[in-house]
Amino acid sequence: MKEVVVLSGKGGTGKTSIIASFAALAKSKVMVDCDVDAADLYLLLQPITQEKHEFWSGQVAVIDEEKCTQCGLCQDVCRFNAIENFKVDPISCEGCGFCYNVCPEGAITMEESLSGHWFVSETRYGHLVHARLGVTEENSGKLVAAVRQEARLIAQRQGLDYIISDGPPGIGCPVISSLAGADLAVIVTEPTLSGMHDMDRVIDVCRHFTIPVIVGINKCDLNEDNSHQIESYCHDQGIEVAAKIPFDNVVTEALVRGLPVVEYCDNGVSPQIKRLWQSISGLLVNS
Repeated sequence: MKEVVVLSGKGGTGKTSIIASFAALAKSKVMVDCDVDAADLYLLLQPITQEKHEFWSGQVAVIDEEKCTQCGLCQDVCRFNAIENFKVDPISCEGCGFCYNVCPEGAITMEESLSGHWFVSETRYGHLVHARLGVTEENSGKLVAAVRQEARLIAQRQGLDYIISDGPPGIGCPVISSLAGADLAVIVTEPTLSGMHDMDRVIDVCRHFTIPVIVGINKCDLNEDNSHQIESYCHDQGIEVAAKIPFDNVVTEALVRGLPVVEYCDNGVSPQIKRLWQSISGLLVNS
């Protein structure tokens, strides 16, 4: 069993569209959407939910009105202005516990917070494990670890060959949680200055965790000079540019119809995505 994580230094590079095509191309796999803050892979894969689980993480302060003497100390010390009229706003509360520690009457307790849900669903391409983090909730790295663990258990039970993860953008905690223990990172970038800069940062993160990297350039013909710069940079770093995917409105047409582009039509986009998957599967077999 091999795990590949598809990342992008910034949002909007087309990562999820490519992942959906991988779902159609790959055999014997389980899909994971690790972008729990803004999960959208399910929009293309159209899953049917089989299991729904609560995700409890972090704490929120709760004031016992019977014990509270309304001394006002908790309101004075709360730096997040989460306590007003001796009631806690659970959205504003950061769970720091300062009010709990200073309350002279012991009227404040710290209770676990329901931070979101994670799901095991069935699609026409196989299982999809995904999640939804609650509004303003944190600990998305912990939720990413939970969905990855469930995907690994499914792959082990069913003897699947691949775990294909749609990673979050950026280089923060959710990305690190998505990368830990993976066999390969695929970075989808675009030929813009911000795309090039953020690709460089993601490569540094992958190297820190000794994860092998390959790159795919999406919309490569929007700025050919920048595409050449990306290729030159990757060559100097010893990183393979496995595919150069051209811009084509057919991708949008496929999205509107709720289909991965490789199932919608076989044009200049689809062969490059297929080539990218062939490079991925070849590297994973030989790793």
